[in-house]
Amino acid sequence: MSSDALTISDRIQQKLDDLTRAERQLAHSILENYPISGLGPLTELALDANVSGPTVARMVQKLGFKGYAEFQAELREELRAKVKGPIAKHDTWADSAPSGHILNTFTDAVIDNIRHTLGQIDPQAFDKACALVGDPAHHLYIVGGRVTHTLAEYLFLHMQVIRPNITHVQSTSNAWPHYLLDVKPGDVFVIFDVRRYENNTLKLAEMAHAQGAKIILFTDQWRSPVHQLADISFSSRIVVPSAWDSAATTLLLTETMISAVQNLHWDDTKGRMEELEAMFDQTKLFRKFT
Repeated sequence: MSSDALTISDRIQQKLDDLTRAERQLAHSILENYPISGLGPLTELALDANVSGPTVARMVQKLGFKGYAEFQAELREELRAKVKGPIAKHDTWADSAPSGHILNTFTDAVIDNIRHTLGQIDPQAFDKACALVGDPAHHLYIVGGRVTHTLAEYLFLHMQVIRPNITHVQSTSNAWPHYLLDVKPGDVFVIFDVRRYENNTLKLAEMAHAQGAKIILFTDQWRSPVHQLADISFSSRIVVPSAWDSAATTLLLTETMISAVQNLHWDDTKGRMEELEAMFDQTKLFRKFT
């Protein structure tokens, strides 16, 4: 699967409005346990989704495949890409290294990721997520993992200025269950989880969900298992010519959310910013050039 190709999940999302009722039922069944759900026999997939075999055959053709075998081959390729570690990813890229300079090829890949990602995002869902994140009546918890804790901390530092009642939870810490003691129904969890999905993050999401919290998930194109619990999910494309995945698109969505949320309650946010600046002046934390 090339880096700029749509995943089967992308194709399903694009085609949902064009599918029949039975085909949409099948599509949602596939997405619930994607991509594993489509790796078994056609009859097993049809049975799991409570649809007929011909419904499966028609839908895979609508997705652009000649038949179920080609559909499964693409799913297996996606699964191989999903479980690659950094060394295997680098070897794959090095074998087909582009001739252009890395500055250009990397940037092109990031731009493609942004374009594909924004094409799949529902603006209404994004607005709803921002409203949840910006609502000071409910406690906001922000969660990151081994790598994504940097994105979580970035969002936390800005939200800490914008609104009160906020907690940064690091799922890599053994103390994260402590944070769940005070979770109430309606509280909001923003969770970052990309491939090499972390067991701690999933368990935290399960426990928060059980306590009635709403979950907003930032994940990758293959989608973290947390998406099954999330009220709103944003899938960013992350593949670049590198041994590591790119956080650029996820950071773009994060910064866009920060911008949107600050404007929802600007008068309150402005007051908090002014108070914080006054504290900075007292501490002389920053140098002033006048």
